[in-house]
Amino acid sequence: MYLGALELDVLLGDVRSLAEKRSMVEPVLGDLHRLGVSAAETGERERIRRSLLGVAAAGTDVDLLHDKLDECERHVAERHDLELLAVRRRIFGPED
Repeated sequence: MYLGALELDVLLGDVRSLAEKRSMVEPVLGDLHRLGVSAAETGERERIRRSLLGVAAAGTDVDLLHDKLDECERHVAERHDLELLAVRRRIFGPED
């Protein structure tokens, strides 16, 4: 079994309150869930225009896991209402 994790550091567009931030982040998380992964806001929760999104997935084939994480990263990067600043990726395998 392999576990994959992404940490996506994003800059949100024209957001002026935490309520507006939530209204932008929740649809992104919902879209990621529909891609078959677990996703949550994992950091920068009190900063209005920044967010860290955590994505996790499990699989038996490391190549398919990389493909799934690539799909998630691409989905966030292609959004027009935010800017993807940085991505950190970790894969854990049977030897870890």
